[in-house]
Amino acid sequence: MISVKIRIDSVDKVKKFSSIITKENLNCELVEGVYILDAKSIMGIFSLDLTKPIQLNIHSDDKEILNKLQDFIVNE
Repeated sequence: MISVKIRIDSVDKVKKFSSIITKENLNCELVEGVYILDAKSIMGIFSLDLTKPIQLNIHSDDKEILNKLQDFIVNE
């Protein structure tokens, strides 16, 4: 499993993130505190506090997806 922090702090970024992640044939989730949501759910994404980084868990060991998500990854 790959875990990274991402920031999707605008409507355009949410749309772009959703477009990328829904094309992938893998399971992934967004974690904010005690909330765990399917990362492919655009409505779920909008229910989160998008002003802070969110943890993205990708159930795969293929790091190629990280190249596609590079614009969203936060380096803390």
